[in-house]
Amino acid sequence: MSQLFTPLHLGPLQLRNRIVVAPMCQYSAHDGVASDWHHIHLGNLALSGAGLLILEATAVQANGRITHADLGLWNDDQEAALAALLASLRRWSPMPLGIQLAHAGRKASTARPWEGGGPIAAGEPGGWTTVAPSALPYAGDHPLPQALDAAGIDALVEAFVASACRAARLGLDLVELHAAHGYLLHQFLSPLSNHRDDAYGGSLENRMRLPLRVFDAVRAALPEQVALGMRISASDWVEGGWDLEQSIVLARELDARRCHFIHVSSGGLDPRQQIAVGPGYQVPFAAAIRGQVRMPVIAVGLITEARQAEAIVAGGQADAVALARGMLYDPRWPWHAAAELGAKVHAPPQYLRCEPHGARGLFG
Repeated sequence: MSQLFTPLHLGPLQLRNRIVVAPMCQYSAHDGVASDWHHIHLGNLALSGAGLLILEATAVQANGRITHADLGLWNDDQEAALAALLASLRRWSPMPLGIQLAHAGRKASTARPWEGGGPIAAGEPGGWTTVAPSALPYAGDHPLPQALDAAGIDALVEAFVASACRAARLGLDLVELHAAHGYLLHQFLSPLSNHRDDAYGGSLENRMRLPLRVFDAVRAALPEQVALGMRISASDWVEGGWDLEQSIVLARELDARRCHFIHVSSGGLDPRQQIAVGPGYQVPFAAAIRGQVRMPVIAVGLITEARQAEAIVAGGQADAVALARGMLYDPRWPWHAAAELGAKVHAPPQYLRCEPHGARGLFG
């Protein structure tokens, strides 16, 4: 029996299988408001047969967007647009839906990837002043960010809570806090980007303070039926930066707070990173963390083959696998994996006629 296609609980949320559609930025919103593109894109992925679909990084403040075209969830117009989108998805798919709440920090105010992806200075079209733990730019061509003061930190925590409350009001099943890929919460964690000398900088305990404060505040605000977890980068891949040892300490702190899952990625904080990229290259991070916590661990990163994913789950390296680019390339990846592994997968009745002759019983 395929372990990849067995149910999994993320706290109060039960998944049909252990395949997660990872959040993927689409850079196609208007003033943070979801567009027709999101209906097409997410509608397609909601029919994939995966166990969970997480919406892309969604900014909790306007200055927390990576680009001017990022999704947001800080005002009523954005909430209303997502309500219409989610109603459409739910009309045709029973798949659980989550959202990733994020703030890009010093990596905000950039052009869309297909428009070069470079930084846009404040005052230029599509640009604004960025914030960070310390006044240190991401790279030499990036503007100097403003270091957050105590009031700014308080406002940030309140913004995460407000967006999480909107997510709960929308009926989303899961909230993932984005503390990975060099964005603001990750910037507070790493000694490479956090040079503060107050309660939020210096020691590991201090550098973890803001991500844990955000987690605690959001958990207190969310209803019990909404799953809450965090995505982290387990390593900066730069000497002297955030690493696996520190990630395990953070994971244990989250576990003690009854975090429902941890989603383990890596990198993104510093352009000096040296990453040995290969199939499943981040899975060892997930496996090391899984050995130290009770909560489910999601592995991600160049997981592209069905038997590779099955081995990760069956071998106890992770409780679930997340796919991003691979799911864009093959939006029916879970169907094809189920056929290869002799498992069953959910499909809409409109598509049942496409069941392959060699995989009768695929659509359960």
